[in-house]
Amino acid sequence: MSYKLTENYSLEWLATLITLAGVISVFYTFIIGKHYIIPTAILIDSIIFFNLAFFGFKDKPWAKYVLFWIFTVIFCHTFFSLFWAKTPKLVLGELFFPVYIVVCMVTGFLSIQYARANLLYR
Repeated sequence: MSYKLTENYSLEWLATLITLAGVISVFYTFIIGKHYIIPTAILIDSIIFFNLAFFGFKDKPWAKYVLFWIFTVIFCHTFFSLFWAKTPKLVLGELFFPVYIVVCMVTGFLSIQYARANLLYR
């Protein structure tokens, strides 16, 4: 299992964390919040991220490319949000820049290292 704790699988681990957070939020919104539509949408995203992580750990190239592009788009989204986002700034207040800068840097760094480690674009 220790060989899976390398940069070759960094986005798979991040997708696994997103899946775990999604499952917890599904239980929270369904059981405590008594919502039914929102947990279904969150569950769909969790299932997609679970499958991407699962097949990425099995070294399927299509899953690695999809994970790379999802996190590259997240990087671009957070980067441009630093300059033009209005609603996240209102919601997060003073925490907007620390949160978005960290997410932007982490997803950008991991995406670049992931592509290099997995030789996605030789």
